Amino acid sequence: MSTQPEFPMESPLLSDQSRGVRTKPRPVASWREHHGWSAAASLRRLMSRPVGTLLTVAVMAIALALPLAFYLLLGNLQKMGDALGQNQTISLFLQPGQSVASADLMAKKLRDHADVAAVTIKTPQQGMDELAKMQGFSGALHTLDANPLPYVLEVQPAAGASADSVDKLVADMRGLQGVDQVQDGGTWRQRLEALLGVGQRAVIILAALLAVAVLLVVGNTVRVDIASRSEEIGVLMLVGASRAFVRRPYLYAGIWYGLFAGVLAAGFAVLVELALAEPVARLGQVYAGKLQVDVLPLWLLAAVPVAAALLGWLGARLVSAWQLRKAA
Repeated sequence: MSTQPEFPMESPLLSDQSRGVRTKPRPVASWREHHGWSAAASLRRLMSRPVGTLLTVAVMAIALALPLAFYLLLGNLQKMGDALGQNQTISLFLQPGQSVASADLMAKKLRDHADVAAVTIKTPQQGMDELAKMQGFSGALHTLDANPLPYVLEVQPAAGASADSVDKLVADMRGLQGVDQVQDGGTWRQRLEALLGVGQRAVIILAALLAVAVLLVVGNTVRVDIASRSEEIGVLMLVGASRAFVRRPYLYAGIWYGLFAGVLAAGFAVLVELALAEPVARLGQVYAGKLQVDVLPLWLLAAVPVAAALLGWLGARLVSAWQLRKAA
């Protein structure tokens, strides 16, 4: 079995001293040189054990991809509600016996309302014609002596009107003189907005929990690495190496873990988008092309690897600081 240390400590800062070479102090250049060495050494070590690295990265990527998938589904659900008519038409039935002049006056009054986009008048004859086209009604309508249907005003709420404003509009319409009944299909609209609110909060909570999971995965990996090299770390600290010097390769390991997991998570999210594209396209054909799959913005996909790298660094930073305090 190989006894190669996790991160070989043959850094440029120690090699000259070990060979007895006297060098002038170069704090900034040495700091930059050791950062470069730490990043390269940590990456080489991760690549030397591809199976273990891939398993760790895959677990982190799945944890990061889940909030993206839920965010994508939530956005498509909201878009679907808009496409299917989130501002659904409200039907106002006038009392029987009202004249066309009364219907016109009522329509004019409603068009002046700030939350109304359009008002269409449906005459009793138009309502009778619609019933006649329905199967089973044509024979029964011939037995009627007169048309019992009232005038109906189809009111379209303004685009972007909130559920509260639409509810107030419906309440105002019910209070108008000459109105017999108001049918509002907005109950499902309120339920959809409530569900979307719950979904948004759930996505935030899920993202926070899975971010903690990423921290724990990176932290546990770094903890095992440091524990396996406790004797070497103790020797380094005895000869004067600072804690920052010792933990730097582990911090870069956490960054690499997070970066690779973030890229893989963004790839998983794109695969989810591609998987949804075909069924949503078929659904869109049913609704005359109103439905189209929503995709994650490019800035969000690009931000995932950066955020994951920061999470990896934070997890490595917390655990390495704790482990080195124990080793001191």
